This record gives sequence, C-alpha cells and structure tokens, in this order.
Amino acid sequence: MKNYKILIFIIIVLLLIIFLVDITNRKSKTKESEKMTENQKIVLTINNQKLTATLTNNSSTEALVNKLKKENITIEMEDYANMEKVGDLGFHLPRNDQNIKTNYGDLILYQGTNFVIYYDKNSWSLTKLGKIDNISQEELKNILGTGNVTITLSLK
Repeated sequence: MKNYKILIFIIIVLLLIIFLVDITNRKSKTKESEKMTENQKIVLTINNQKLTATLTNNSSTEALVNKLKKENITIEMEDYANMEKVGDLGFHLPRNDQNIKTNYGDLILYQGTNFVIYYDKNSWSLTKLGKIDNISQEELKNILGTGNVTITLSLK
C-alpha cells in the first residue's frame, strides 16, 4: 500500500512538471511571435520611391513577414472608388477582420487575398496590416498617382 501511494505521488509530480514545461514553452512562443511583428517595418517601393510602414501585430502580419523573409512581393494595383489602391497578393493570409475606419496610409488585407493602400477614409470589416510612416495624404496621392500602379513589398 505504501509503494502504491509513492507511485501515485511520483506520477502526479511528473504530470505537474510536464504541465509547467508546456505552459513555459507556450509563453515563450507567444513572446517570440509578439516580438516578430511588434514595431516590424516593411518597405513599399512605388514608382522608384521607398516608403516604410509599421505593421500591426496580428497573425496576418506574421504570415506576411514570413512570406517576405523568403522573397519580395510585387503587386499590380488599381484604383478603386477614389479612396484606395487594391491588388491581388496571389496567395491567402489569415484574416483578422474588424469593423474599422481607415485613413490615408493604412495598409489593409481585404478578403484574405487583396492588399489595399488607402489614400482616403472608409469604414468596413477589414484586417489592418499597418500604416505608412511619416507621409501626408497629398504626398501619398502623388506617389500612388492615378490609375494602375505596381508596388513591391520587402522587409526593412
């Protein structure tokens, strides 16, 4: 009977150790993930001009950064509704849609496959990817121009 109690005690201690190690590993992975996109910058090259953008911390930007670690992404974008440039990424990113109000310079994921640069305001259920740094609305409109534009995304 005494051996039985010792065996149960050992099993409980081992299970507790396994549980604590698992929690520690999960916290470590979460912190790594947060560091990955917290204040992460990307570069947008538009008509030979380089703009930086600060990414939002979510699974969409994590996936985007992982793609950009492998290669730059070039997107053919067209004007839509006199407020945004939109283009197909050619792949899916996880969605984190929320009802948001966009503003000029916002980088948005639409329906998991479309990359959008807003140069005016809008409200919709969208995934925010980030925001272009240090640019006025007028400067952004001039860089994006009228009609179609090609942009390249890369890591800073």
